[in-house]
Amino acid sequence: MPRISVITLAAVPALALAACGGGDDRPQRELAPAQVTTIGVNSYLWRAALDTLDFAPLVQADASSGVIITDWYANPAAPTERMKVTVSILDTNLRADALSVAASRQLYNGSQWLEAPVQAATVQRLEEIILTRARELRRNAVIG
Repeated sequence: MPRISVITLAAVPALALAACGGGDDRPQRELAPAQVTTIGVNSYLWRAALDTLDFAPLVQADASSGVIITDWYANPAAPTERMKVTVSILDTNLRADALSVAASRQLYNGSQWLEAPVQAATVQRLEEIILTRARELRRNAVIG
């Protein structure tokens, strides 16, 4: 009885796909590095957001929907103030408008936490940090 090699068995699925129209008869579209992803959103923005928010505990991090939500975080230097951040990555492209950051802030009055306004500059600065980090990750991936 002839022995079938492992290489032959590995080639069978590829041949079956080619026979079903998956061969070279269709034009192949090459993706830009910023679009290559195995998650539902831009991988550079996703990684950069996680890196940026690593100081706070996460409540949710869903790569398929692109949503990251932190738990309340109080800086040890300011224990009567706490923040919660939500980052939404909206696209597979590395663009500024593919990122949305929202923050909530509370102040402790001695007996309870009360809602307080978040300065727009705080949210804008978080967006800038995430975008800068994402561009750095992309640059390192292209060069490295």
